[in-house]
Amino acid sequence: LPSNCLTMLTEVSKNMCFGGWQKVFSHESSELGCSMRFAVYLPPQSESGPRPALFYLSGLTCTEQNFITKAGAQQYAAKHGLIVVAPDTSPRGIGVPGEDDSYDLGTGAGFYVDATREPWAKNYRMHSYITKELMKLVQENFPVKPGAIGITGHSMGGHGALICALRNPGLYRSVSAFSPICNPSACPWGQKAFTAYFGESASADWEAHDATKLAAGYAGPELELLIDQGEADEFLGKGQLLPERLVNACSGNARLKTRLRMQKDYDHSYFFIASFIGDHIEHHAKALLA
Repeated sequence: LPSNCLTMLTEVSKNMCFGGWQKVFSHESSELGCSMRFAVYLPPQSESGPRPALFYLSGLTCTEQNFITKAGAQQYAAKHGLIVVAPDTSPRGIGVPGEDDSYDLGTGAGFYVDATREPWAKNYRMHSYITKELMKLVQENFPVKPGAIGITGHSMGGHGALICALRNPGLYRSVSAFSPICNPSACPWGQKAFTAYFGESASADWEAHDATKLAAGYAGPELELLIDQGEADEFLGKGQLLPERLVNACSGNARLKTRLRMQKDYDHSYFFIASFIGDHIEHHAKALLA
């Protein structure tokens, strides 16, 4: 790391992997008001100059560790020469009342939104953290090729990837998702989180953080959304994911092309992600290396 940036980041771990380095860093986040960790995979090609970067957003209960230890992404990132950034899913140890009461709200469940309702509003600002603070930190400290950034994620993180791309036209050149929460305003997970973070009624804040709602009005650069969904996913059957609603919303917008792949017998786990992460990294590499 450049010497002038050493005070900003603390290296927590580093492991050689497929000829590159899997590293984890910690830093003090101004957006979230706490210490945060994120993982960065630096492919062998990054030694020679700037490379495209892919951000991966994890799902409920996860940290930066789940993806880097279970998905097997490094071999594909090394093949295509992509830097892969995997942040945590929420602030940690803030002390907001109730933040540790359930798995789907608070700690591990930031939903990649900027909360507007107390007591969450001060610290639960994951959208700004991902799209502004962490983005800047990564670009300043690692050899990221300007304008060549993609985003993907799983479940709650799939929702996060979709809204980050749709709310910030042009910031990400490519987007994909594994079993994303596509219409949080209309599912139990999303309704619980949005009520806490934004207030009781389906307000403008709800719509501004719902991929299905955002897709209809998206007017940015053309994007192809690659979405993989397991047919045996228990949360699909429980109405938490609703991918068909996002596909329908995108079908009316010429700027959005959706490729929804229903995968027979696959569930919601990292076994599913590991099976198709190669396809997703190839999808991003095609757009980011063009």
